[in-house]
Amino acid sequence: MTSSGPSGCADGCDARAEYLRRRDERRTSVERLEREEAALSNARLVVFMLGAAVAWFVLGPRLLSGGWLAAPALLFLVLVFRHQEATGRRERAARAVAFYDAGLARLDGRWPGTGVTGERFRDPAHPYAEDLDLLGRGSLFELLCTARTRAGEDCLARWLLAPAGVEALRARHEAVRELRPRLDLREDLALLGEDVRGAVDVAALTAWGGAVIEPARPGLRAGAALLAAGGVAGLIGWGTGFGPAPFFVSLLAGQVFVRAVRPHVRRVLHGIERSRRDLALLSLLLKRLEAEEWETGLLRALRDRLGGRGTPPSARIARLQRLVELLESQNNQFFAPVALVLLWSTQWAFAIGAWRAENGPHLGTWLQAVGEFEALCALAAYAYDHPEDPFPEFAENGVCFHGKGLAHPLLSGAQAVRNDVRLDEDRQLLIVSGSNMSGKSTLLRTVGTNAVLALAGAPVRAAEVRLTPVAVGASLRTQDSLQGGVSRFYAEITRLRQVVDLAHGPLPLLFLLDEILHGTNSHDRRQGAEAVVRTLVGAGAVGLITTHDLALARIAEDMAPRASNVHFQDDLRDGKMSFDYVLRDGVVEKSNAIALMRAVGLDV
Repeated sequence: MTSSGPSGCADGCDARAEYLRRRDERRTSVERLEREEAALSNARLVVFMLGAAVAWFVLGPRLLSGGWLAAPALLFLVLVFRHQEATGRRERAARAVAFYDAGLARLDGRWPGTGVTGERFRDPAHPYAEDLDLLGRGSLFELLCTARTRAGEDCLARWLLAPAGVEALRARHEAVRELRPRLDLREDLALLGEDVRGAVDVAALTAWGGAVIEPARPGLRAGAALLAAGGVAGLIGWGTGFGPAPFFVSLLAGQVFVRAVRPHVRRVLHGIERSRRDLALLSLLLKRLEAEEWETGLLRALRDRLGGRGTPPSARIARLQRLVELLESQNNQFFAPVALVLLWSTQWAFAIGAWRAENGPHLGTWLQAVGEFEALCALAAYAYDHPEDPFPEFAENGVCFHGKGLAHPLLSGAQAVRNDVRLDEDRQLLIVSGSNMSGKSTLLRTVGTNAVLALAGAPVRAAEVRLTPVAVGASLRTQDSLQGGVSRFYAEITRLRQVVDLAHGPLPLLFLLDEILHGTNSHDRRQGAEAVVRTLVGAGAVGLITTHDLALARIAEDMAPRASNVHFQDDLRDGKMSFDYVLRDGVVEKSNAIALMRAVGLDV
């Protein structure tokens, strides 16, 4: 399917206008449903008062028979259910308003701090995630992530943190193109289930399903049922005059049985308890994935992995969710005594164990399919928000990164200044010079972040990008560690060692080095920097380094034509620095450090 339904929006539409239109429609629905809720609430009150009046006539002067209470009682129940339905519709409409508000916030740059930041995926040892702001508040992950489940978050993070192969990327492109106009689908996914994000631990749930634990033998399940029946019969007998002895004997026998099977019950339930809401959401997402007729290969493959015969996975997960829900009902303080008599937790643990034996090995596959589906929908939402952004082209031989009109994905269109960067086997290194705040580090992050988007399967923030699958290695934000006893210089050279190692890996390397070795003296810095870049270029890597030290710019002259100098420049106007952030050929010819120190009041 390639459209988003009768009220959808085709490729190339104005995302802002569509979000505004739909948000206003949902707001109108919220206001209408609030009025309906108020009217039903008032009607309930009127009917309750009418019922109270009828009850007075029935119980007081006895002017009416008890049958007169049936009508107001029935009407009151009908109004209660109608009020609950109206409340559910109003909450759903309000969540739809929030969904389109979030879309507008993304377009307006108001999204940082409002979404899932991906903090749990942060790893200081990752070769580029910290340097390129992929995770955390205001990160690329927060901008992209619309997933409702942890499986979706996990999959999106994996795609951002490791490059995929060309065939996988092309398959993702096709899927994202099909999903991009499906705004109705993304709204439905955002509104499925309760207004919570799944917190189920995907690895733990997959391990729970895959663990080999024999289900309870039929004799044990029959014994549990008989002991529960005996407890109920003993209770009934006690109430009808046979005395308490049979009941307490049955109760004691039941608890002995429960104690005997407790180790098995614990093994079965470990990792699945308190996951009812997550399982309900997973079931709904699976149902939506199963119901769609997809055109592209990757989406069809995801649906096919769910199985085409028998009970669909959505129904199987829904059954597990109901079993867990029944298990949790024993926590109700009013039901707990009954649960004790019925051996409640043991009975449902046996049922969950039987479900696990039949379906557990497939659970990881279902979770993975949902995760990939949600990750593709996240990329599709980004593509919908940026219809002018193209998908990258891939070159399968050699090494290259050719970007025209590159802009940083985390900057708004009004803020971003676009530049061209060309790296390949003929020109492997760009040495970027320029004054403070002129845009050097932003250029490196722009190149790196667009490479990450390209190698995750997303459109790129550029007019055009052509690249080979590359490993990305960056050193832009190395920090010292007081607790670890690590200086900033040592942290930087450790990262440089990691980047050099990547250059000898299975993929060609795209390196991004900011102010390389600026923690040491000029002589060692130039000698060390030249050695590092010669090693990288000699290994076939391509990349950029930035510098304030114009002596390092001479490296390009020594390594020409495989290296070139480029620069950003600035102007001092009326005591204020101004920058145009336009990349130019050659070496910068001036510095602004003294001017900046004077601008902040230092007596220089």
